[in-house]
Amino acid sequence: MNIEIRAYDKNDITEAIAIWNEVVQDGVSFPQTDLLTESSGDEFFLQQSFTGIAYDTDSKEIVGLYILHPNNIGRCGHICNASYAVKKGMRGQHIGEKLVTHCMNKAKESGFKILQFNAVVKSNVQALNLYERLGFVKLGIIPYGFLMKDGSYEDIIPHYRAL
Repeated sequence: MNIEIRAYDKNDITEAIAIWNEVVQDGVSFPQTDLLTESSGDEFFLQQSFTGIAYDTDSKEIVGLYILHPNNIGRCGHICNASYAVKKGMRGQHIGEKLVTHCMNKAKESGFKILQFNAVVKSNVQALNLYERLGFVKLGIIPYGFLMKDGSYEDIIPHYRAL
């Protein structure tokens, strides 16, 4: 497997929304509850500062993606936020690490100074370990900050990293 990351293109829509919707349907890490359609998904991906597509150059399969956008406006507009999705069956193969690393570089290139994650769910151990390895700083714990799919609440741990 040879993973490269490139900018989203409208031709990616079917695979991109399938991967995004898998994470939404899992209900354990993305705050969204509504699934994307081809129309809403294309609009969503195009309105981001950058949508990165991870694809396997050998199989030509899209295996993950990320969205990058400002976390706030005005005097806090130098802080960005991102979300990452890796296709089921491809997780655990360091695709997420490639996405986050690419995202940090793209954010810096885009003029952002800080990458902040507002709501890393406490039970998302793989993400927490990755962010620690990449030098992100935990900002504390927000008790019961995330509504899980099963109706229970999970703590969230905001993170940031200077770029």
